[in-house]
Amino acid sequence: MSKKYDVLVIGAGGAGLTAALNAKMSGAEVLVITKEYPTRSQTCMAQGGINAALGNVSEDSVEAHIANTLKSAHGEADEEAVRFMCNEAINAVEWLDSIGVCFSRTKDAKIAQRTLGGASAPRACYAQDYTGLKILHTIYDRVLEAGIEIKNEKYLLKLLQNRDQRVCGAEVLDIRTGEIESYEANAVVLASGGYSRVYDKNSTNSTASTGDGIAVALRAGAKLIDMEFVQFHPTALKNSSILISESARGEGGYLLNSKGERFTNELAPRDEVSRAINDEINKGENIFLDIRHLGEEFIDEGLPQERKLAKLYENIDPVHELIPIRPVAHYTMGGIEVDNKSQTSLEGLYACGECANHRVHGANRLGGNSLLEIVVFGKEAGINAAQFAKNSTPTAPGLQGDSLIQKVKKYKNRMNFYTTREFIGTLFYKNVGIVRREDELQYALTEIQNIKQDIEQYGVSDKAKVYNTNLVEFLEFVNILDVAETIVTAALKRKISCGAHYMAKEGE
Repeated sequence: MSKKYDVLVIGAGGAGLTAALNAKMSGAEVLVITKEYPTRSQTCMAQGGINAALGNVSEDSVEAHIANTLKSAHGEADEEAVRFMCNEAINAVEWLDSIGVCFSRTKDAKIAQRTLGGASAPRACYAQDYTGLKILHTIYDRVLEAGIEIKNEKYLLKLLQNRDQRVCGAEVLDIRTGEIESYEANAVVLASGGYSRVYDKNSTNSTASTGDGIAVALRAGAKLIDMEFVQFHPTALKNSSILISESARGEGGYLLNSKGERFTNELAPRDEVSRAINDEINKGENIFLDIRHLGEEFIDEGLPQERKLAKLYENIDPVHELIPIRPVAHYTMGGIEVDNKSQTSLEGLYACGECANHRVHGANRLGGNSLLEIVVFGKEAGINAAQFAKNSTPTAPGLQGDSLIQKVKKYKNRMNFYTTREFIGTLFYKNVGIVRREDELQYALTEIQNIKQDIEQYGVSDKAKVYNTNLVEFLEFVNILDVAETIVTAALKRKISCGAHYMAKEGE
């Protein structure tokens, strides 16, 4: 058993590092553990900007930000939580600016802002089209300066709990050595990311976004809510699912079909734009993003990453050519239920970032609010976890039973889980995707349940102990199955359309 910490943060993206920094500033001894490395987290893929009504334009205000967020959420957000987040947005951006985030600037040196989908004004503060990456790297630098310990390549297996189900640490697999390790803490913050890689190759997310923290929390008894709400981003590269930022449309890009026609409002909320594109594709159209009219100088200054990505993954130059795109799974609004202190239903367990559900996105996240959420609620989770750790009586974990690793070692490895994982991704994109039908949802649920029944027929072919990526990917597969079942079960329960959960009408 390793030394005991005040606060254990699981996940080292923007939310986890913000939580760790604020817990440390609150006087806690903090440890961060992460499956990969901090600079590889999904935060770096958030390109377009972070919302804040800074007052730089007369038509914007905090109230307008609140109204846009609530409208996009389709009645499924908590207004008090939304108000808190939007009111804190200015402080969040000012804090990021103060710690060194290199935001793009206007001619009069103000933080530059652009309009993203669903916004009534240019509100997204940006750093070219690398906003998330630059925020992440800057916070990471501040965490290192603060002397916070980070342990990389630690795969979460389970939460440690005492007899009263209070969370008091975590059991992890050290990927490098193959050893199972336990870390005790007075409070645990889960910041392990979302679950859109359930859709496999039909997702903009990294291969690490497999819902590990959510699955582990579910097994420990935590409550999940709104798991059916999966946001599909309208503009991913057609052949690779690599994200082309909403900033490209925010700066004036057009969506065109094969006939060269514009067919939707490019800056409508993401669920509406994705369905409009999906309708065109179902008519046999190919869909393109057109930014040629913006000009090479503007693209290289404001959208350099989008040009590089299009060249690298589609072999086209958007300065001169149309970008072929399609909607794919991008962001998961559902997750672990938390209260206004970011505490889950389990004592001692906090959550923030995409794995948590603070009820601020509802049925459809407003573009630019994801980076805002991780800063605002990452701070809250860190401060409140530190306070809980300081005021609570240290507790030891009870008997934990067999670890997941011990169970997996008994599986037969008669079936190829990689093939099945790809099958699930295709199945979910078709049946639990942009447009849903009850019979198709039921079919998807039956398939997932059948695979789960056969789980002991799958397994790991690589028996090595050190750096066994085959084992890690199988553990992710197990988590994907549990998360997938919660998604489609929740979708079946919600009979009517709501934001990203769109049930097809008769004849569609």
